[in-house]
Amino acid sequence: MKNVKWIFDQFGFENLKIVESDIPEIQDDEILLEMKAASLNFRDLLMIKGNYNPKLRMPIVPCSDGVGIVIKKGKKVHHLQEGDRVIPIFAQGWYDGPPFRSMFRKTLGGPLDGTLQKYMIVPANDVVKSPEHLTDEEAATLPCAGLTAWSALVELGRVKPAEKVLALGTGGVSIFALQFAKMMGAETIITSSSEEKLNRAKQLGADYGINYKTNPDWEKEVLKISQMMGVDHIIEVGGVGTLEKSIKSVKPGGNIYLIGVLAGKQAPVDLTPVLMQNIKIQGVVVGHKRALEEMIRAISYFKLKPVVDKVFLFEQAKDAFEYMHKGSHFGKVCIKI
Repeated sequence: MKNVKWIFDQFGFENLKIVESDIPEIQDDEILLEMKAASLNFRDLLMIKGNYNPKLRMPIVPCSDGVGIVIKKGKKVHHLQEGDRVIPIFAQGWYDGPPFRSMFRKTLGGPLDGTLQKYMIVPANDVVKSPEHLTDEEAATLPCAGLTAWSALVELGRVKPAEKVLALGTGGVSIFALQFAKMMGAETIITSSSEEKLNRAKQLGADYGINYKTNPDWEKEVLKISQMMGVDHIIEVGGVGTLEKSIKSVKPGGNIYLIGVLAGKQAPVDLTPVLMQNIKIQGVVVGHKRALEEMIRAISYFKLKPVVDKVFLFEQAKDAFEYMHKGSHFGKVCIKI
């Protein structure tokens, strides 16, 4: 039996290619997965383009998110059975507690091989069972995008009913944040440059939508909605390109979760309000296994369905990356394996 996988051995989308390889024997504490789906994150785009880690070891299999079926297990694996559908955790070995430096050497999709392959070997302790009510593609969206939003709002933010949550954009993390915020009883505001996407977000429960294209001073609209108080929590995926507006939108003592850099990594930012208003800016690096398990229990209880924008076939992986790169998606982009 051969493994078929996507790899890149040089940076750039044009260097993505399919190769075959032998499948090594699994160790006693490992499992062999037949992968069923992968989902794409902005991190994957940065990794392939060389913007995330210019010193990345190559060749490498991309993608951090995926789901697979256990088809073989090592002799010491007793908590899983063949046929179980499981999700590999993003940071192998991070089971609970704060992140630690060595953990960043064991993340899927770089520097470890990722999920965009037919078969995958992982330590048995580094997977969790996926919710039964989800499709393969929906389940594949959970370990990075889903968990990042959960870590921000639930693990770190402890969002309470009637608090106000602002999510920037309508990508995977922001849509998950919208869904989780509504689950927690919070009031939600979401931004987009598309009225169609704002309408879709409202169908998911968004209380307010702001078009930042027609309303470039969207922070003023946030203040108006919040009766000039500001919001309690902001899912900040734009980076420094939007951070100053987020600082003006959050209430004194409020929380900004810095998750992405879609609008830029470097620019001058006035930090005076952060100091004067006790604003907390918190970086969020996905999350640990315990949080993923708790999130999955909540998703299963509420029968929450992740939003999948488009599904590509395994052979169309390049098209999937190009589609995500254009930024026209709403929710997640997935690949059926």
